[in-house]
Amino acid sequence: MKALIIGCGIGGPVTAMALQRAGIDAEIYEAYTGTADTIGSFLNIASNGLDALRTLGAHREVMAAGIPTSDMVMWSGTGKRLGQVANGMPLADGTVSHTIMRADLYRTLCDQATARKIPIVYGKRLVDVVETAGAVVARFADGTEATGDVLIAADGIRSRTRRIVDPAAPGPRYSGLISFGGVVRDPAFTGTPGVYNLVFGKKAFFGYTVAASGETWWFANLPMAREPSRETLETTDWKPILIDAFRGDGNFSADVVRAGDIGRPYPVHDLPPLPNWHAGRVVLIGDAAHATSPSSGQGASLAIEDGLILAKCLRDLPGHAAAFREFERLRRERAERVVDYSRKISNSKAAGPVARVFRDLMMPLFLKKTASSDNLTWMYRYHIDWDSPMAAA
Repeated sequence: MKALIIGCGIGGPVTAMALQRAGIDAEIYEAYTGTADTIGSFLNIASNGLDALRTLGAHREVMAAGIPTSDMVMWSGTGKRLGQVANGMPLADGTVSHTIMRADLYRTLCDQATARKIPIVYGKRLVDVVETAGAVVARFADGTEATGDVLIAADGIRSRTRRIVDPAAPGPRYSGLISFGGVVRDPAFTGTPGVYNLVFGKKAFFGYTVAASGETWWFANLPMAREPSRETLETTDWKPILIDAFRGDGNFSADVVRAGDIGRPYPVHDLPPLPNWHAGRVVLIGDAAHATSPSSGQGASLAIEDGLILAKCLRDLPGHAAAFREFERLRRERAERVVDYSRKISNSKAAGPVARVFRDLMMPLFLKKTASSDNLTWMYRYHIDWDSPMAAA
């Protein structure tokens, strides 16, 4: 079997490595002309994602490029400490969630795939997919084609493949938040290394962690009811708007924003449930199938898990149709549960004045309950047993 993988972000390289371990050839086709070494700010890889990477022997380099972030402290905009919870659940050996620059994660995973001699072809923007009696053909904007037995779409929340195979599928859903992020080196901004401080400000949400190097990694979510146009995003001077949103909050969020580059603004989206994740010889994975907002810190981990489960299904089940059906059955409920969980968190960041008072009153009780229970075990203790054979339901 030969698999064509569309997209070389996070899910693409991981899926290719998993397929290789399953004895299946894979080629990755990326729309951009080079690696994404300059794209995005930073993200969380939860312990369940690191556990899945460990199955492929790909976890050490990722962990080395990131910083362990084991805990989260919640604050109100007035400076009141609301409580502390774990940032996920540690693995049996003590491995905790890590925060990593998105560009570093892309580069590390691409380097790992390249070291395993997995072909990655850049500048291949997909324009069409055609199925024949026994194969699938990917057609690219430069006029070239690639043929394989299956096509795996790991091309993100704005997946071109998804629109090709199902033009009626729902598109990204705006969360009501605009996201910013950056890195500042200033000794005035202190904190415990490896601990996220999350501030529910009066007008916007602010989060930061301090690396052992002394850098402050920060992000901000600015509520905005209507999604700005691309022109508005690119031409607006967002820095004074963001500073004003944090003015009067009982922390140094406004000063951090003032001190450095606020990065490119990103409207935060997720994806409503899709009718189908596969059609014929094509299957969607990662954000192409079930994009979640960053609030859960699970987007990368879900894509990594998808790659391993799909590879197991293609390895063990008779034919691509059975493999795709079982993959969707195994993954849909979990993915949609994470999307829903993450959306609820995003909604709390955009609370109005009345909801904000209620949230700040109730959150200490909620955090105390969360810290003393295993109600998120389903999310963080998800383990993939690579060696167990897969059987169709």
